[in-house]
Amino acid sequence: MSALLPPAELPKYVPGEILCASDALGWRGVGVRAYRYTGLDVEVPPLRDFTIVAYRRGGTLMERRFDGRWTRTRCDPGDVSLVTRAQRSHWHWTEAIEVAHIYLAPSLVDAVAKDVFDRAVADVRLPDLLRARDSVITGAAEAITAEAAGGGTHGALHAEAVGAQLAAHLLRRYAACTYRGPRAPARLSPAQRRRVVDHIEAHLQEPIGLESLAAVLGLGVWTFGRHFRATFGCAPYAYVIDRRVARACALLAQRDLPIKDVASACGFADQAHMTRVFRHRLRVTPAAYARAAAT
Repeated sequence: MSALLPPAELPKYVPGEILCASDALGWRGVGVRAYRYTGLDVEVPPLRDFTIVAYRRGGTLMERRFDGRWTRTRCDPGDVSLVTRAQRSHWHWTEAIEVAHIYLAPSLVDAVAKDVFDRAVADVRLPDLLRARDSVITGAAEAITAEAAGGGTHGALHAEAVGAQLAAHLLRRYAACTYRGPRAPARLSPAQRRRVVDHIEAHLQEPIGLESLAAVLGLGVWTFGRHFRATFGCAPYAYVIDRRVARACALLAQRDLPIKDVASACGFADQAHMTRVFRHRLRVTPAAYARAAAT
């Protein structure tokens, strides 16, 4: 197969005015280029990346040949087209439009697919979908485009996170995947369980996020969350709250610390936060619990 076309070379085949681009922003795995086009009839070589075309301004009758078959429909603002990688296509439209091309690198899509499905993927393919209305895709495309247009120094983290979420949505709802091997076990092993529990107990006074817990085991967040629920019978967040409450109860029973210090020692945002959690979980305030424990 000849070399696949990177996003920066698309204007050689599809000429248009570039409105914004993420090329110089240092993003990894995700990119965007927004264009203003007049009517065109163009053949597009196979693309390197998975591509979403998000229609932003103007509407037109759109025709596309994909895998030897022509599709014809009208595309308006809020619509999206899906373009799988490594597939030649032919496009024809007559009206002026503004679009954003969202690019997802195969490395990102493969990594997210492995995380989502617990299996290494051999191939991912998007369907021949010329027009779709999907608020998740549209919202992600707008967020990524806004980051590129703003050019902020901290935009990469947000754009890459949105790109990963977009890849997960496409994989779950649209993509066809072939896999390299069997699905991984659905539960944490006893050793993994001990490592996670020990980490939570050691850091209970600190903020504990899903990503940090997944990193303890070297798992992706989707895989970790699914395996954790299968092992413990609840979500990681709920388990951490339960452990905070249990430690707070033990400290309150000792009556050695003021309630606000107990809240801090157990990782609650403040005393008011701990009080809300106690009322919800135990139907009692921390002060009332401490008094009852002393009797």
